[in-house]
Amino acid sequence: MTTVFQGFRPEALDFLVELALNNDRSWFGPRKAAYEALLKRPLEQLCTAVNLEFLARGLPLAADPARSPFRIYRDVRFSKDKAPYKTNVGASFPWAGNGGGVGGYFHLEPGGVFVGGGMWHPAPERLAAWRNAVTGDRVRVHAAVENPAFVSAFGTVDGDRLKRAPKGFAPDDPDIELLKLKDVVFGRPLADEDVLAPDLPATIAAALADAMPLLRLLAGLPGHETDARWLRD
Repeated sequence: MTTVFQGFRPEALDFLVELALNNDRSWFGPRKAAYEALLKRPLEQLCTAVNLEFLARGLPLAADPARSPFRIYRDVRFSKDKAPYKTNVGASFPWAGNGGGVGGYFHLEPGGVFVGGGMWHPAPERLAAWRNAVTGDRVRVHAAVENPAFVSAFGTVDGDRLKRAPKGFAPDDPDIELLKLKDVVFGRPLADEDVLAPDLPATIAAALADAMPLLRLLAGLPGHETDARWLRD
């Protein structure tokens, strides 16, 4: 069997639509082989191809077919929603070395395909370091978030925000919206048709290349390793 990524098949999107309507073990069990053929193995092949793109472009991100893909199984131990399966598939591309949970992300869901990344749910020390950079190194921060390639690809940084200025920072700070961020993330939608194309790995790598100034800034922030679940589960 070839290991070259050739694009997801249209049936892969159909499978996720049906899974959303039949999210239970009795439906999924007899169709597990279809899931593996349509989604699991192609996602692994995608990660292999994306890693080659990263290497070719000199991007310090890692795509590993064994570690990057998320599991289809939901952790329902502490959730009121006991649906056993995710209705999407995704993969994380962490910063090579100790990047503190910084990296890229690919999400495949019918009508909700996107590529993005950043720093999601960072450890307190790293979030504090981000805020200190915003006020202490404004030129570099603005150069990263206002980089023309980044703005063209993603628009702006986003994420959950505090309602008020964080403790120790002035409410009228000119960069108050950056200071309020609890996550520093970005993303852009892709069309469902994009995931059917063999050049999807190049599309993902090119998008993350446009985010390199911001990713480098985030990966270089001091602090402990984050528990960023979107890069691990």
